[in-house]
Amino acid sequence: MTPDATPEEVHAAALQYVRKVSGFRAPAAHNREAFDAAVAAVAAATAELLAAIEVRGVTPRSSTPAG
Repeated sequence: MTPDATPEEVHAAALQYVRKVSGFRAPAAHNREAFDAAVAAVAAATAELLAAIEVRGVTPRSSTPAG
């Protein structure tokens, strides 16, 4: 993927997903812990996925010659 998703973008996407599936824009105080845990779990799974996938035919940026 180019450009790489930033940690902030991954978190924002996770938050959007949890909001969508839970039906809540912001959880009530008694649901905050579960809501935040779900956002963290989705963000972690997304980061793991992005780190593991291989896009064929793309030269990694770290291998691109400077200049």
